[in-house]
Amino acid sequence: MLRMTRQRSAVSDLLGRTEDFRSAQQLHEMLRSSGSTVGLATVYRTLQSLAEAGQVDVLRTGDGEALYRRCARQTHHHHLVCRECGRTVEIEGETVERWAAKVAQDNGFVDVDHTAELFGTCSVCATERYAEGTRA
Repeated sequence: MLRMTRQRSAVSDLLGRTEDFRSAQQLHEMLRSSGSTVGLATVYRTLQSLAEAGQVDVLRTGDGEALYRRCARQTHHHHLVCRECGRTVEIEGETVERWAAKVAQDNGFVDVDHTAELFGTCSVCATERYAEGTRA
């Protein structure tokens, strides 16, 4: 059980108010903008502790940056993430689970874990991009 300090509470509360994945830097800036004095190193440590405790999901971007989000589902699931705005949809992964189990079995592996995140462009961003392209 995590000891809930004032700083951890601030980070945890902020994660509860945002629906999208955010980087530690983004969360730190959001906290500073609201008048909090929580330091960036504290934000990183808190996010790591929350992730280890299973209280937040961690998503790795293509360049290796960690993004964090408090998820509604406490069971294993996956995410569909907009590359442009960060909008995130939690998805069940039955097909992914079956595929991972089959690949593991076909190759003689056991105790296999996986992460699967889908990245694309949401309909709002795609519409905006198309509208901008027609104005140019």
